[in-house]
Amino acid sequence: MAQPTAQPVDALLRRSDIDGLEPIRHVHQHNANAIRLTRSLSSLTGLETLGVHLVSLTQGRFSTEYHRHHEDEEFIYILSGCGLARIGAHQHDVAPGDFMGFNTRAEAHSLYNPHPEDLVYLMGGTRSPIDICDYPDLDLRQFRVHGDRTAVQRKHLTGANPSTDLVDPIPEFEQKPNE
Repeated sequence: MAQPTAQPVDALLRRSDIDGLEPIRHVHQHNANAIRLTRSLSSLTGLETLGVHLVSLTQGRFSTEYHRHHEDEEFIYILSGCGLARIGAHQHDVAPGDFMGFNTRAEAHSLYNPHPEDLVYLMGGTRSPIDICDYPDLDLRQFRVHGDRTAVQRKHLTGANPSTDLVDPIPEFEQKPNE
């Protein structure tokens, strides 16, 4: 039986190709006000482990729920418009030319557009087969395993490493000195 051959993929997307893409409306699963209009670029060029998207945020919308990844890395490069980036405990004004990079276990982050002009940015990141994502404002931890997502309130998580998860470890056996 013959092996199927992969379809050839063009490595080049011209501006006219990108402009012709219909933006897809994404609503974040944990924040109904996190709505972004996305043109996915990476899949069209055959990239499998890296996601790259051209994103627009309209006024009053968040990019995502405030979050941090354990395994995936992300970046945001502002192309036009202005917004507010929440990174850790701080808010930052962002404008065209600003770049944000979040390595694994970076501080939690999100983006917000308070302005009438659309906030347009290039967003990208790794697509690890397995990732853990924390949503601190919701006290939620989400697990993604090969595309399937499960979320649980952090208060319901318990440690699974008996030798390291003990709050008050059992002291080593102590011999009493001979009297």
